[in-house]
Amino acid sequence: MSRLEVEVAFALPDRQRIVSLAVPEGTTARQAVALAGLEQHFPECPPATFAEADLGIFGRRLRDPAGQRLRAGDRVEVYRPLEIDPKAARAARAAREKR
Repeated sequence: MSRLEVEVAFALPDRQRIVSLAVPEGTTARQAVALAGLEQHFPECPPATFAEADLGIFGRRLRDPAGQRLRAGDRVEVYRPLEIDPKAARAARAAREKR
């Protein structure tokens, strides 16, 4: 079985990590994240951060990461949950600017 070269990326506000992997053909985005072992690089994050996170490939969110088969050269991105809703942040900024 041939192998594909892919990357898995995760970032916190203060640092990031990109893990390069050679995975078998047919590997899904979710499987690649599990194989990347990100929990070893980010022990402060609970394991669910990686197991349940939204995923994307080159900035495009995946609808079905468990079913999305990877292609050679793909970079799987693990997205962190938003800390604040963007609409709420804009409303708060607007309220501060009115003062």
